[in-house]
Amino acid sequence: MQSLHPALFDLQQLQPGDTADRNTNATSENREGRGSLGTITYGDLLRLLRSGPTSAAEGAEEDDDDDYEDDYSGRSGNTDWNQQWFPPHNEPQPKGVELLMGGEFGRLSNKLRSMKGKKNVSRLLLDRSSRPRGAMPREDLTSDLLPNSNGTAVASNGANLYVGQYSKDSSFYYTCCQDFRLHVYDMTSPPVKHAKRPRNLRRGAAIEDDRDHESTLKVLKTIQGHPGRWTITDSHLSPDNERMIYSSISPTVYMTNTLDSSTIQTPIRFADSGRRQGRSIWGLYDEESFGIWSCRFSADGNEVVAGGSGQIFVYDLLADRRTVKIVAHGDDVNSCCWADTASGNVLISASDDTFLKVWDRRSLGASQKPSGVLVGHTEGITNVSAKGDGRYIISNGKDQALRLWDLRKMCSSEDFDTFKDRDYRSPSYDYRYGHYPKPKRAAHPNDCSVMTYRGHAVLRTLIRCNFSPTETTGGQYIYSGSADGRIHIWSLDGRVVEVLDRSQTLPMSYDPSGPELEPLSGSRPTVCVRDVSWSSTEPVLMSVGWESSRIGGSVVARHEWKGLSKMGNSLEDLAEKQHSERSERAARRAKGYRRIPGAFDEEDEDEE
Repeated sequence: MQSLHPALFDLQQLQPGDTADRNTNATSENREGRGSLGTITYGDLLRLLRSGPTSAAEGAEEDDDDDYEDDYSGRSGNTDWNQQWFPPHNEPQPKGVELLMGGEFGRLSNKLRSMKGKKNVSRLLLDRSSRPRGAMPREDLTSDLLPNSNGTAVASNGANLYVGQYSKDSSFYYTCCQDFRLHVYDMTSPPVKHAKRPRNLRRGAAIEDDRDHESTLKVLKTIQGHPGRWTITDSHLSPDNERMIYSSISPTVYMTNTLDSSTIQTPIRFADSGRRQGRSIWGLYDEESFGIWSCRFSADGNEVVAGGSGQIFVYDLLADRRTVKIVAHGDDVNSCCWADTASGNVLISASDDTFLKVWDRRSLGASQKPSGVLVGHTEGITNVSAKGDGRYIISNGKDQALRLWDLRKMCSSEDFDTFKDRDYRSPSYDYRYGHYPKPKRAAHPNDCSVMTYRGHAVLRTLIRCNFSPTETTGGQYIYSGSADGRIHIWSLDGRVVEVLDRSQTLPMSYDPSGPELEPLSGSRPTVCVRDVSWSSTEPVLMSVGWESSRIGGSVVARHEWKGLSKMGNSLEDLAEKQHSERSERAARRAKGYRRIPGAFDEEDEDEE
């Protein structure tokens, strides 16, 4: 044991990229890490730690080694590491079209105009004068404008970034780092000049004074988070954007201010008060050994829902006490959320046991059973995200599927009890190694999902997914990061409508709003895109990508809609096309076609 303490110290000093999330399958506990800690290997250390009594949560932390340089090189034997056993849809799917045209995902008139090729932005702008006070929904102009550039780097960190999200009004953007630093960036200010950091900068000193961080974005605030267990796994902003909470695999979530100069961080303790636990591998006595992986503010900002080691909780910030504790799943709860942005009564939990469960707090007093279960994934679930209407949610699974759910079609708790013990997970599959073996099933036999979206790689870490902004797109798109280094955007009808390649992201010295350049030549390491966020005010995405373990650290990229430059045309092509169209219209008029000068007609609208 004398060699164990210095080894533990070295473990906490591992370079970012040596480990990441974790796999909670029972078989993963027999796998060993490959990092070397002096004379003790990482695998030796895990065996030492496992030799004594440990809890399930501690075991999860020990298995938090999913960034293997050799295993993530791109191949597993002769099989492509991102092989698509069930390829994505190339054509609209009937169920998806029905959803898209159902009126709950944006304005129907926009979709009809787009489908008929009659969406004329010029006419929409001119018609604006006939509306009260010139009002026009932003969605009318931007619903078809998707971020389509491979991006330009705007920030980098020496450690892995686990979270990168816009504020609700997109006035700022924030990131959460593996070494517990949080950066808040001003998205309303022009970019600053890029100043490259010195070479051969010693990493330990760099972290202390933030010198391993560089950005062309204006930094509003840098927060040194409270040290937790391994990394910040999740964070969320209050509805007023003034407070931020973050979790770090401990029983305590911390809350801090985002934009003022205060350094105060308020602990939100989800552990049972007064309960003393046995010593964990981190040397802590005063807290329970479970870990919180996910946390979310309620719509009014007065409550926090959190999920972790098979449990979900609700904490009342005004009363300063935990109000709900549910033993919800048979495996880790990787993600949780509120189902809507109004009542705050319905909670969603997503677990490595492959199920999403729906909980109505109004009925928890009578029963600790869920109101319903969403069944469809055949592997653990990495992330769940709600549309906010109390009806639709999406989830990413380690079965390489993104699924859309309608809460009205969930499986009842009684029906779930008849098959809950049947496990359809692959016994030898470990998502951290970058290869998904051919599954026996495309979905659970009792699948109740509405739509399935494929094409991305949910490997290596807990890849996230989201709906596109309601304000600008009506929520008619779904997007996700991917371990294959790409950002995937799907139409609600099932088709992949845009794929952005982070391996082609331009260096920080380039202008993110400049013309889209030709793809970079030469081979580049695969970037794992963990988190992506879509601006609520403009067609811009921000993505967080982990560089390969040979490079280390993370890069934040900005992806804009580049319009003409991404349509394969030049200005000369456009001028020639306009000249040709004018000639055709003149020829039609010469044949006797009459109209009022300055008026729009249907033929002109179709051509523009």
